[in-house]
Amino acid sequence: MADETIVEGPAAEAAAPEAREGRGRGRGRGNDRGGGGGDRGGDRGRGRGGDRDRRGRGNNDEDGGEELIEKLVHINRVSKTVKGGKRFGFAALVVVGDGKGRVGFGHGKAREVPEAITKATASAKKKMVRIPLKEGRTLHHDGKGRFGAGKVNLRSAPAGTGIIAGGPMRAVFESLGVHDVVTKSVGTSNPYNMIRATFDALTDQTSPKSVAQRRGKKVADLLGRGGAAPVEAEAAAEAIVE
Repeated sequence: MADETIVEGPAAEAAAPEAREGRGRGRGRGNDRGGGGGDRGGDRGRGRGGDRDRRGRGNNDEDGGEELIEKLVHINRVSKTVKGGKRFGFAALVVVGDGKGRVGFGHGKAREVPEAITKATASAKKKMVRIPLKEGRTLHHDGKGRFGAGKVNLRSAPAGTGIIAGGPMRAVFESLGVHDVVTKSVGTSNPYNMIRATFDALTDQTSPKSVAQRRGKKVADLLGRGGAAPVEAEAAAEAIVE
């Protein structure tokens, strides 16, 4: 067996890379497998991060660079008992809107709270719907919605009323851009059912303009049926934006 030479000081530091290369070549195939596994793991980690970055940029492009209002409504924590202890998971419910008549909700699940919120926000952005608003501040007409045991009643309100709604429903109207509305929830306090019932009522909202187009009439003709004078009906029809 050849004698081993011990090198100390700067010469040892300079020779260290060569020694490591020699040891790597000496280990042979097993070391190659280990190195390959490390490379694959690193590539896999970089790939996931890159996918998340691309998804984030895609959402911004779809939104057209506009600022969205994101509101976290509810976080639920669940635990699963396993052999080593308890494994926790989180579910987030998020409402997203542009404050100008578009709103959506989504929920996401993950092992960590930030990741669950990110998933829920991305889901909400994909499911945004447009709701017609009267004068950009309230609903055109009253409405009712239902989902499961949850029932909600929505009523349009005059200027200065404010948002009379509680919990999850308030988050929906603030994100939607409604400033005056009166609501009542009956039957459940489950935030998931309340929000779904609220969206059920909002999707039934129609504007005089859409009704007039569907019937092949003028907006003034529809407004004049309520007993309003023709001049008042014309002025109200011109004031309707949506």
